[in-house]
Amino acid sequence: MEGGLFQELIVVLALAVGIILLFRRLRLPAVLGFILAGMLAGPHMLGWVDKVETVELLAELGVIFLLFVIGMEFSLKKLASIGVTVLVGGSLQALLTIGLCTALGRLLGLPLPAAVFVGFLVTLSSTAIVLRILQEKGRMDAPFGRIVAAILIFQDILVVPMMLVTPMLAGKSGDIAGDLLWLLGKMLLLVVAVYVSGRFAVPRLLRVVSKGRNRELFIITIVVLCFAAAWATSALGLSLALGAFFAGLIISGTDQAYHATGIVQPFHELFMSFFFVSVGMLVDPVLFTERPFTVVGLTLLVMVVKTLAAFVAVWVLRHPVRTALQCGLALFQVGEFAFVLAVSGLSTGLLTPAHHQVFLGVSILTMGATPFVLANVDDLVRKVFSVFLPRSVGERLDGLMRVRKEVERTERRTLKDHVVIIGFGLNGQNVGLAAQSAKIRCAVVEEDPDLAELATRRGMHVVHGDATNAHILEKAHVEAARVVVVAIADAQSTRRIVASVRALTTAYLIVRTRYVKEIEANLQAGANEVVPEEFETSIEIFYRVLRKYLVPERSIQEMVAHIRGQHYGVLRNAPDRAPMQAAGPDLDAPEIAAIPIDLGRSRIVGRTLEQVDLRGRYGLTVLAIRRTGRVLQPIGGGERILQNDVLYVLGGSAGIARLDRDLN
Repeated sequence: MEGGLFQELIVVLALAVGIILLFRRLRLPAVLGFILAGMLAGPHMLGWVDKVETVELLAELGVIFLLFVIGMEFSLKKLASIGVTVLVGGSLQALLTIGLCTALGRLLGLPLPAAVFVGFLVTLSSTAIVLRILQEKGRMDAPFGRIVAAILIFQDILVVPMMLVTPMLAGKSGDIAGDLLWLLGKMLLLVVAVYVSGRFAVPRLLRVVSKGRNRELFIITIVVLCFAAAWATSALGLSLALGAFFAGLIISGTDQAYHATGIVQPFHELFMSFFFVSVGMLVDPVLFTERPFTVVGLTLLVMVVKTLAAFVAVWVLRHPVRTALQCGLALFQVGEFAFVLAVSGLSTGLLTPAHHQVFLGVSILTMGATPFVLANVDDLVRKVFSVFLPRSVGERLDGLMRVRKEVERTERRTLKDHVVIIGFGLNGQNVGLAAQSAKIRCAVVEEDPDLAELATRRGMHVVHGDATNAHILEKAHVEAARVVVVAIADAQSTRRIVASVRALTTAYLIVRTRYVKEIEANLQAGANEVVPEEFETSIEIFYRVLRKYLVPERSIQEMVAHIRGQHYGVLRNAPDRAPMQAAGPDLDAPEIAAIPIDLGRSRIVGRTLEQVDLRGRYGLTVLAIRRTGRVLQPIGGGERILQNDVLYVLGGSAGIARLDRDLN
């Protein structure tokens, strides 16, 4: 890379970092920060970047990776699960928006093809901005949040046929019927290629690559598949981005889909930043000073048209008027895919440079207004009801469509309160077997395809990929897990995984290592407990030796608990460790345990908690009692212990172990 261009990119990205930090304080989308950075550094303002074409080349890579990631996220199964409701609602929203924009475009003097194309642009909303805001506000599980997410998915898919139709809309061919048949033939060829590749070639290739456990090889393979598919569609006369979308769709059906998404995501985010910077460089700020009323007026018009179209589409699906209005206000902006499509329109002549400038200005303003509208969407809907749409009218409209009653509900997680096992070797398999025996749900993260297949056969939720990748950990729902077990051989990878897990969750983190020298590093990285194989073997040996010398079981257990509690410092003969002695409950970190009072453990049945005196004898506090399917809490000292109760106690591990032994 030339020194001048390298310097320009550094300046632009540094400027973007400063602006985005400011925008973060103002709760504005980072997308607008990149656009503003491009405007400031571009040829229309400060002129810090002369080689705009090179930045646009990087931006094209961003579009390719964007479509690639979208394709990997929308598997064929997921597309099929969208359902008729979303298909009808999304189609109606698109048709209404395109129809209204076409009519308004004709009134403003645009040719019919250009007016239809403007309808294409306006139809697309911002998936990145809206979904991120809904997630931050905790509204994804609200009725309108689920509908908005579904329509945005439909719009992301809709951009593919829009890109295909754009050249024909521009009149690049004299034989539209012949070109349409040729286009259908190309699409049929692509569908066959996607099916064959996704069913046979690519899964086998990625499986072989994954078995090599070579991260660099996997990255290269994924990038080659993306670019090869993009080049193939380009050779057929279609867009590069379309090929990347199909490549992502192929990979989405493989076991390595999550792993690939996590690897490509950083490339996608980096190059998409160049894309939005390049969009900002195209914007001439003079537009806002010379034609402010035009830009603001068209912005308001776009917001009204999109809100109305989405409102009608959602209301027709028999959702309440209130929900339909919320959806309309969430989808009023012009999205990032519209910028991608606008480049095609500019190159084919559907958009003039002047109209493109106006489009960019309107899009930026609608995106900038989105955070403020979504932050006050409930108040805005309430004001619409009180001023323009009285409650009585809304109730009549609801009655007219026989709307379905909606409730605010929280979607159940796929996994919750489960154990995540990272590495399904011998140790991981043993942990999984023990968890399943105790009817505890398991999620397994494994990079080796054979071991991942073994975990799948055993009925576990399996995520295939590298656990150092946060995207993989999120797919295993580590944020909702109670315990995470790291059981892999590589010491450096273990430390990275521990740090990644701790950044996502406060779950209890147990790490298996080979050597005791690895304990401190993992504890500093965030592990709660580290179990080294070399000293666990020593413990098992001396445990058996002491039993042969008839040392009381209680003393042996207390010694073992003390050694583990001191992180094996006694065996390491560390000078700062206390000498080995019987460890009482007060030396243990408190933990919660479940003590079943089943057949054969009835020594305390019928006695009250006060009579049993677990605190005085064992240093334990009874938190709750589970009895016949219900939990008793809080409980007093007069509560009697019954057969088949389960006591939930808090205290040291040694005290818990002594109680458990004494009950036998």
